[in-house]
Formats: sequence, C-alpha cells, structure tokens
Amino acid sequence: MPLSEHEQRMLEQMERALYAEDPKFATALEGSGLRTYTRRRVYQAVAGIVVGIALLMTGVIVPNVLWISVVGFLVMLGCTVLVVTGWRKAPKPGEQPASGSSGGSAPGHNRQRRSMMTRIEDRWQRRRDEQGQ
Repeated sequence: MPLSEHEQRMLEQMERALYAEDPKFATALEGSGLRTYTRRRVYQAVAGIVVGIALLMTGVIVPNVLWISVVGFLVMLGCTVLVVTGWRKAPKPGEQPASGSSGGSAPGHNRQRRSMMTRIEDRWQRRRDEQGQ
C-alpha cells in the first residue's frame, strides 16, 4: 500500500528538517555506502590502468620480454571495463532520495529507495494496527 500524498509530504518535511538540523548525519543516512563502494572501485581501476601502462612501457623498453606488454595491455583493458561499468552504476552526486519524483535516477538507486519506502510503509502500517487495537 503506497503512502498517501499527505504522508509523503510529511515524510519530505521530516527529511528536510533532518537535513537542515544535521546535514552531516542526514548525508550519512542517505545510503552513501553504494556510492562510496563504487567510487572506491573506480579509483582502484584507474590505479590499475596506470599499472597497466607502466607494464606496457616496461615491456616495450626491456628487450625480449614482449609478454609483459601483453599483460600490461590486458590489465589496462580489464580496468577500463571496471571504470566504465562502475561509473554507470554510481549515483549522481546531487541525487537525494528525498525528491518527489524518481523519474531520472539510476535503477539501483530506485531499488534501494523502494526497499526503504517499503520498510517505512510497513512500520507505518504496524503503528496504525497497534493504535487501532
């Protein structure tokens, strides 16, 4: 059962108040775990690209070890794939789950928001049931 418009407005008001009162805490609750993990993965892949370039150059400079260049190229290729896939999955820096419409956000972010909204709705329903009995 989705939240009514009044309940959604109340939830948005509470979120705005939380951001105004303690923005650091609100940002921590925002679900930045995925963003941090993805960012870390992208940084590691970029470092891997640099290592791949170093291996490639080493294989070109040192005679009779062409296989090092091939390994360097493969490392660069694999890390580039990780950067591209990680970059696509990363939530946008300005995205906030408190926005009213979820039209243009990333699919993983929508899934996370839906599960959060489902939990909130379940809690709301339990409170109503407890108060009614």
